[in-house]
Amino acid sequence: MTRQTRADGSLRHLLTLEGLSRTELERLLDRAQEYVRPLGARPPVSRALAGVTVANLFTEPSTRTRVSFELAAKRLGADVVNLEVQLSSRAKGESMLDTAFTLESLHVDVFVIRDAEAGVPELVAANAAPHVSVLSAGAGSVSHPTQGLLDALTIRQRKGRIAGLTIAIVGDIRHSRVARSAWHALATLGVAELRVVAPPALLPGDDEFRGASRHTDLDAGLRDADVVMMLRIQRERMQDEAQLQAADYFREFGLTTGRLRLAKPDALVMHPQPMNRGVEIASDVADGPQSAIRDQVRNGVAVRMAVLATVVRAGPNGGAA
Repeated sequence: MTRQTRADGSLRHLLTLEGLSRTELERLLDRAQEYVRPLGARPPVSRALAGVTVANLFTEPSTRTRVSFELAAKRLGADVVNLEVQLSSRAKGESMLDTAFTLESLHVDVFVIRDAEAGVPELVAANAAPHVSVLSAGAGSVSHPTQGLLDALTIRQRKGRIAGLTIAIVGDIRHSRVARSAWHALATLGVAELRVVAPPALLPGDDEFRGASRHTDLDAGLRDADVVMMLRIQRERMQDEAQLQAADYFREFGLTTGRLRLAKPDALVMHPQPMNRGVEIASDVADGPQSAIRDQVRNGVAVRMAVLATVVRAGPNGGAA
């Protein structure tokens, strides 16, 4: 695993939440909370990253993650370059590493990378110049660390804590980088019981999600849960999707108002989006009073501001030290 910290212990890269301590996670969450503002209020703006250039390199389509990283960097005063890599030199055969070297020569200080192939952010981080930071915006089905942080922040805001809670993650666990990063964060932060709930074909491998209970019956997985985190069915990562018909899936694993009553009365409903309404979740639940889905989106910018402000160490004249 590529080292994420500098010699002095400060965070340089964010590639995964695995291995980060509870103190490190809580420090990032506390810093993110400082950037949270209610809807309708003006967002926080600073010049903390003035002179720093952030490049968003995405080889997969994204709306929420890319836009929130862009807003986060701009609100901290950074210059931002957005590059859809599949439309650029990589489509001509240039590797992501060559692209990164080119952008380093143009004084890019932070790379935000989303790639369908696991290991790409780590490869760039392992070869980056000493002053450069690399942030994963999602790598294959392996990790999505800022999503894990924003999910943890949302739960902490609404529940006041994570320790002692029962949290059910429901849906396409096998292909979900969101679920894996959530598991790393929640386990480290002291969740009492983590449940993974899915059809047998969508459960993770036996060596994954250690300590989590596994359920192939939705009702059992939801019973008395404090938080219900629904996941999108990721057909683009499945080799055989014929077995998954939308109507059948919703009947067996879709979250409806009736099923939500099996959880605790004040259970929190979450979804990383994009949602397949009527497949994973009913619209009246997604838009209902127990839903924190819009809070998750809002918290995404705050978390990414916190991560950027943490990994970039400003020099005396601005820019990365």
